[in-house]
Amino acid sequence: MGALGVVFGDIGTSPIYTVQTVFDPGDPHPVPVSADSVYGIISLIFWAVTMIVTIKYVLLILRADNHGEGGILALITLIRGRAVQGGRRTKAVLAALGIFGASLFFGDSMITPAISVLSAVEGLKVVQPDLADYVVPITATIIIVLFGVQRFGTGRIGRSFGPVMVLWFLAIATCGVAGIARHPGILRALSPTYALDFLTDHFGLAFFALAAVVLAITGAEALYADLGHFGRPAITRAWLLLVFPACILSYLGQGALVLRDQGSVSSPFFLLVPAWGRLPMVLLATAATVIASQAVITGAFSVAHQAVQLGYLPRLRVQHTSRERVGQIYVPWVNWALMVSVLTLVFAFRSSTRLAFAFGMAVTGTILITTLLYFYIVRRHWGKPLWVVIPGAAVFLTIELLFFAANLTKFAHGGWLPLLVGITVFTVLTTWQRGRALVTKRRENEEGSLRVFVDHLHDPERRLQRVPGTAVFLNRSKSTVPLALRANVEHNHVLHEKVVILTLETLPVPRLPEGRRVEVDELGYADDGIVMVTARFGYTQRTNVPAVLRLAAEQSPELSALDLDLENTSYFLSTIELTVGDDPGMPRWRKRLFVATSHLSADAATHFGLPRDRVVIVGSRIDV
Repeated sequence: MGALGVVFGDIGTSPIYTVQTVFDPGDPHPVPVSADSVYGIISLIFWAVTMIVTIKYVLLILRADNHGEGGILALITLIRGRAVQGGRRTKAVLAALGIFGASLFFGDSMITPAISVLSAVEGLKVVQPDLADYVVPITATIIIVLFGVQRFGTGRIGRSFGPVMVLWFLAIATCGVAGIARHPGILRALSPTYALDFLTDHFGLAFFALAAVVLAITGAEALYADLGHFGRPAITRAWLLLVFPACILSYLGQGALVLRDQGSVSSPFFLLVPAWGRLPMVLLATAATVIASQAVITGAFSVAHQAVQLGYLPRLRVQHTSRERVGQIYVPWVNWALMVSVLTLVFAFRSSTRLAFAFGMAVTGTILITTLLYFYIVRRHWGKPLWVVIPGAAVFLTIELLFFAANLTKFAHGGWLPLLVGITVFTVLTTWQRGRALVTKRRENEEGSLRVFVDHLHDPERRLQRVPGTAVFLNRSKSTVPLALRANVEHNHVLHEKVVILTLETLPVPRLPEGRRVEVDELGYADDGIVMVTARFGYTQRTNVPAVLRLAAEQSPELSALDLDLENTSYFLSTIELTVGDDPGMPRWRKRLFVATSHLSADAATHFGLPRDRVVIVGSRIDV
């Protein structure tokens, strides 16, 4: 029920606008209404959904999870893993391609709420044409409320949305069956021959139509990105038993209606509903499209969180909203940035059909990249033979390249938008990764060797006063000195009686068992009260420093012997002020972007779960 309420909202509301967009007379490449075109389009939709969503995503790609987590960044993590064979350069190229695919997904996350809610509220024009002027204001209000409730968590939202989506799918399936009953011949469109004949006999029309047909598979990538929220079994059962049959029945019913009444192409979804039920259907569709937006919003949270943990974004504030499933999170900055972007699109385009021109580019680009990464893993990680990999990849890549090429024809009509968003996000992600590597290298030079520093602490000529208490110094590296520790010794000439140098590592797996979480190194001076602890986290686990120190004290006899007073421990953080310098490494404009991005970082004390009244922050400055 939770999966129905979150995962399938996007793809489950595609019937509202897909057929309408295909035959929209305002399209720069309109498809004329005829028996051949209707049968061909409905057949193309059925087989596109079957091949790409059912076979590729649900039956195949959902199996390519990284310890339960899905999404394109999970594929990148698998590719970068040591268990995957392949050249370093090939992995780097595929990782960069995957980052661009994740960037396009953020474009999808912006467009989906705008086009979904707009298309549903536009149903008011079918019920009462005088309400046309209220469509955009109502849409904007719904979107503001939607993003406002995200802080309550995916699980709670999903449980409340689930029954609505069950009602939605039953309603569209019922209307579809009613339409089919009036023109049963539409069932012939289930045969692939109609799709193939339309492509071969009317290739020009069919090619341009593919740019709208692709709208039927929007939400497939969100389905994969939301894998960590609900798991593969729940998603698979919901799709095969309810979502897929209901959507196909709706498409068939709309095709039957258009065959009987060509004038119905203006809004075949709502005109398929009896007149008495159109207003309730508009209300239900509005609720369903709000839920459609939820699928990509939660997917965007997952992708952003994984990007942070993999080093492509600064430390954003992440709230875990469920004790049962670690994948259910809320990222405030992403939430509000998406809301502003979605509202901008609504007021700029003001129509779902105009937004549809832009939608397909984000969808096709992302699913194409996912296919490339997936089949690389199938070959290199799972060791499948080439005679299995090449034909499978060829089938899906041929279909998806056709969709992508068709959407390129819409570039000047809005297709540039998701590409612009993708390029912008890609630039931010890669700039942060590169800048972070440069800062880490320069920081390590300033910090110096930890072993040498600890040895010098015991130099008899150094007048160092030991003060009572326990101090924990957080550090990025196991081999260098925390800047806060160096400053405390060199400027204050004091050192606590018990010192823990804590290094935090985020590994490219979602979760680590407690037995692998901590490692203690005495540094040769455990009797003198100085130890180093390495704490490891999966990229979905919350970085709670006091909790991991308690775990380390329980597991390590050396640390337990120190008898740390964790209730009165002082925590020392090193903070860096970044400035744009003249050193080589990145162009000046990228340095400015890196410094600007650094301001998105969440408060370190909050991120690490530290008690604020016992945190000491020591600052330093580094030129990028």
